[in-house]
Amino acid sequence: MTDDPNTRHTEKMRKIKAARDRMMESKTGEKGLVIVHTGSGKGKSSSGFGMIMRCIAHGMPCAVVQFIKGTWETGERRLLEERFSDLCTFVVSGEGFTWETQDRERDIAAACAGWERAKALIRDPEIRFVLLDEINIALRNDYLEIGEVVDFLRAEKPEMTHVCLTGRNAKSELIELADLVTEMTLVKHPFRAGVKAQAGVEF
Repeated sequence: MTDDPNTRHTEKMRKIKAARDRMMESKTGEKGLVIVHTGSGKGKSSSGFGMIMRCIAHGMPCAVVQFIKGTWETGERRLLEERFSDLCTFVVSGEGFTWETQDRERDIAAACAGWERAKALIRDPEIRFVLLDEINIALRNDYLEIGEVVDFLRAEKPEMTHVCLTGRNAKSELIELADLVTEMTLVKHPFRAGVKAQAGVEF
């Protein structure tokens, strides 16, 4: 074996590429995915909106139904409503964080209204991707029934439609159903050091 690091690197990469090519030959299927972003770390909604932007870049009609956050002004909402409303439907169903509303009946009514809109958007054959932002919070607080959500996704989601559900503490039934689950892990956050949420980073 040569001692030249460039030659060793080239040979290593050649072997990796050959193995990768063999693996990719068996990956030919396509399907609409159920995707869950959960965990205590930052990035769940951000990742979901990143996929929304990818859909827009590909000319794929998509939709957002935003639970819990309500009328809070966010950069992603402003951008999508002002620039991309022809490709992305944006629905706000919550009235704000639960500690702001302090009214469980109103929170349940808002979540149920959002879920009805979400079902209609998911059923729409023209829409390819639906982001259900913070729906896991509504499910955790029992504003929506997890059995109904799982049954709908299993039985009525069109075969090629992607659905992404975000929020902490995803229910085990949803994790079991999902095709892709990512748990964001909190390592360090500036809020703990007294830094408030800032435009462009948090909203």
